[in-house]
Amino acid sequence: MDTTQRTEQQRSADRRRRELLEAADRVVLRDGPQASMNAIAAEAGITKPILYRHFGDKGGLYAALAKRHTDALLDSLRAALDAPAERRERVESTLDTYLAAIEARPQVYRFLMHPAEGGGAQGDQGFDVGKHSAPLLRRMGEELAQVIEERVDLGPDSRQLSRVWGHGIVGMMHAAGDWWLGERPCDRRQLVRSLADLLWGRLAAAGDKAGGPGF
Repeated sequence: MDTTQRTEQQRSADRRRRELLEAADRVVLRDGPQASMNAIAAEAGITKPILYRHFGDKGGLYAALAKRHTDALLDSLRAALDAPAERRERVESTLDTYLAAIEARPQVYRFLMHPAEGGGAQGDQGFDVGKHSAPLLRRMGEELAQVIEERVDLGPDSRQLSRVWGHGIVGMMHAAGDWWLGERPCDRRQLVRSLADLLWGRLAAAGDKAGGPGF
């Protein structure tokens, strides 16, 4: 098989994988954590063994969907952090971007962060929520830590403190957002302002890192 044939086969496989992920997205939007491999295969017009061939099992499909949605969310968060605005405004915009994303697609959020709720779906094995959702939060924490380290002067322990802040802020956003999405005790804008107030003390006092893009 020559290089051209291999390249075309890879493109075809990538295209088919995207189509299957889009079918899975449609089922997740409808069924949330109860989305099953049977339902996703039916939506895609294939048999479940073919779906297994592409993703292995529900965990493999979950990981592919998680990467797809996490990539999109991180792109949105980076755009909010890079917006030409004062630091406090960018902090609020970043918090709002996260909350707006989970508010817009709550079934996707619940599928990604509470997959154990769907463990009873017929024919599917149960899900370990920590095993599957914790890596998403860790990835977001590391990404945010890198942004903080690049932009904010936190002194000689900058790298370690940036990681503490990055993971702490992501944990706060996740816990507060999860509670808010379930109970809706206030509007989104009020929650954003309250979380920004909590973060603002040390962050407001820190200067921009010399030579960095600024924050």
